[in-house]
Amino acid sequence: MVTPAGLVLPPWIGVAPCRHGSMLFPAGDVYVGRSLALYGEYSPGETDLFRQIVQPGDVVVEAGANIGALTIPLGRLVGPSGRVLAFEPQRGIFGVLTANLVLNGQEQIWAERVALGAASGEIAVPVLPLSRQANFGGVSLGAPEGEPCPVRTLDSYNLAALKLLKIDVEGSEAEVIAGAERTIRALRPILYVENDRRDKSAALIAAIMALEYRLWWHTPRLFAPNNFRQVAENVFGNITSINMLCLPRSAEVVVKGLAEITSAETPLPF
Repeated sequence: MVTPAGLVLPPWIGVAPCRHGSMLFPAGDVYVGRSLALYGEYSPGETDLFRQIVQPGDVVVEAGANIGALTIPLGRLVGPSGRVLAFEPQRGIFGVLTANLVLNGQEQIWAERVALGAASGEIAVPVLPLSRQANFGGVSLGAPEGEPCPVRTLDSYNLAALKLLKIDVEGSEAEVIAGAERTIRALRPILYVENDRRDKSAALIAAIMALEYRLWWHTPRLFAPNNFRQVAENVFGNITSINMLCLPRSAEVVVKGLAEITSAETPLPF
């Protein structure tokens, strides 16, 4: 592909003008890339929620940033005076992420090829060539084979401030929480955590509740009728992201329109 600026891209890398800036993406990515190509945005309901939470100057951590489809809008929300720490362990996807940060002038976003976890070490990351058709946002870590990637705890970063901790790490969310416990207890950030694994849901909910948080389901659809390109066709049907909005119990906040999670045994909403 030759871009309007004359940049030659390999055929498996797409580029498109999107709601939050120009984005590069794997052309064969069945969710994130396809959504950016068709609609010029990805999971806009999540960004709508972040817009109610994040303000200029805030600090945000994103565990599992993928190619930056939600990282870029977070960077624009915190602005030049804020900071987003974006962690992505897949080497190829991390390369696309950093290219997107440069393409959009997001110097307030610091990206690291690191997996956040419960303890420092190393983990194997499955290798998906960017030329494949795949769900690059659905890769779980810790396979018997793969490329090594450093693991760090969020606590090891000794953050002085944190407004939002967003976690989307394909089944390893509880490990990220465990490695961030000191930070969470000290800074009391808002947590936004994916929870779509039935076998791991109860333990994840219990771990967050033990930190004195209240939890609500947030399940935005991938397709939005008012998408950036005003495309009426919905190729994703009723597919939603299954996430939890988690607020400290001490916060005097009224959450409207979301179902509260009242126990670790609360079933997933699908």
